[in-house]
Amino acid sequence: MSDARNCADARPPDHLSGVNPRPVRVLHLHSGNLYGGVETLLVTLARWRCLCPDMEPHFALCYEGQLSRELAAESVPVHILGRVRISRPWTVLRARRRLRELLQSERFDVICHMPWPLAVFGSSTRLSGRGLIFWAHNCHTGRSWLERMARRTVPDLAISNSQFVAASLSSLFPGVRSPTMYYPVALTDTPDAAAWRASARREQEVGDDVTVIVQVSRFEAWKGHLLHLRALSQLRTTNRWVCWIVGGPQNAEDERHFLEVQQTANALGVSECVRFLGQRSDVNRLLAGADIFCQPNQGPEPFGIVFVEALWAGLPVVSTAMGGALEIIDESCGLLVEPNDAARLARSLQQLIDSPELRRRLGQAGPRRAKQLCDPALQMALLRDLVHDIAAPHHNRISA
Repeated sequence: MSDARNCADARPPDHLSGVNPRPVRVLHLHSGNLYGGVETLLVTLARWRCLCPDMEPHFALCYEGQLSRELAAESVPVHILGRVRISRPWTVLRARRRLRELLQSERFDVICHMPWPLAVFGSSTRLSGRGLIFWAHNCHTGRSWLERMARRTVPDLAISNSQFVAASLSSLFPGVRSPTMYYPVALTDTPDAAAWRASARREQEVGDDVTVIVQVSRFEAWKGHLLHLRALSQLRTTNRWVCWIVGGPQNAEDERHFLEVQQTANALGVSECVRFLGQRSDVNRLLAGADIFCQPNQGPEPFGIVFVEALWAGLPVVSTAMGGALEIIDESCGLLVEPNDAARLARSLQQLIDSPELRRRLGQAGPRRAKQLCDPALQMALLRDLVHDIAAPHHNRISA
């Protein structure tokens, strides 16, 4: 559910209040069957649309689920195109027909999030004469069958969510302009943070003398759950600590990893200090209740919204030095360790557990860093300008 303060009290900064020659209407195309960073971005674009009133977001999904429900709760238009399986061509043709009808009835410029919607709907968008943007949320090699399908339709623009991802886009669309745009992240003031902290710790029966380490992520192996547990098992601190692992499996592969993580916690002897909190809708409250954020990825994070959320919550962030984390976390707000080094990770965590002063210093710098990178008003204005630049030529041709 949206917080009424997000839009009712928010105003664009003075220097963003100018109006473009033509407001833009954007149709965000996505599958909609999972929930993670991309889906969080889409909900943020809907929830904070008041910050950029000359950009009107619509959403087209193939699957109904958590994402479609959250978007509907924000009172934005959500168009369901129908379930698609590329291995079942009739489902693709049916969804393409529905998209064509939508594009014929309303004027949109289209953003395809990830290769899948570009592969399925890119040609239909091109035939409609609309502006077409590809938003890259992961690194690409151009070698997978899905990427080969997607590259058949060359977009007008390819946005990347980090410089790390941008470096890979030439393998998909050489010669296509590919600016980096960090995600707008919902950086709302939290006057209730102290109450949230007390209630979260009370719920988990954690005293004020216990240091809480939290990880919030999907249950995918590369998110570093096993490395995290190995590091926790090597802690030599005499101070009390507990680790909250937030998130739940969303498919069969996630289920297998979740079971492996639970078994590993038991085998390493840390199960009494590690609590699996499952999928939660109150992540901000849990971040407020924690003292350290740790997600030691074993694969590169394309960006990492949760790192920004943790910084905004005033938590020092510990992660591995790879991918998007290198663009978000610096020495002012967190600690980065070499990948797959459980001993070094344990020493970093122990240093933070043993030093409330270090936690305070790093945590105080977090909100400033988060706003510098992901201020929603600035980032949404940037998105509007990018869409406007590619949309104008298309609309001029359509008008002619």
